[in-house]
Amino acid sequence: MQVDTIQIKFITPAETYVVRHPVLRVGKPVESCKLEGDEDPTTFHLGAYMDGQLVGVVSMLIQEYSGQSHQKSYQLRGMAVLASKQGRGIGAQLIAAAEEEVTNRGGDFIWMNARLKAVNFYTSLGYTIDSPLFEIEKIGPHYVMVKELS
Repeated sequence: MQVDTIQIKFITPAETYVVRHPVLRVGKPVESCKLEGDEDPTTFHLGAYMDGQLVGVVSMLIQEYSGQSHQKSYQLRGMAVLASKQGRGIGAQLIAAAEEEVTNRGGDFIWMNARLKAVNFYTSLGYTIDSPLFEIEKIGPHYVMVKELS
């Protein structure tokens, strides 16, 4: 796997749309890229830049996960890397930066609804499946995946 040099920065919710739309919302209106919680003051968004171009995004919002007792849980949402840049380690760098920021903010647990095709990626980063396979209407099959941060 090639690991490219990228710069990770905090970005606004609207800036995530440039990557969310072609990766996660193909064929849907750009407005569908706005996710619940994007504008919450405790939510943060990270962007991965390569040669000045935004190529990857991830959003993290404070959201408890049922059945878990943690000091502060974050939900990972809207994770995407442009198709032409996938397989280069950009997503792994974004997740590592997000995990570090969650820890800096006092968080100790991350969970997400992971698309079936992304499960191996998240497993390689230490996330585990914590649900049966389920369908999100108009998006496809997902698992809940979790990770405790130390």
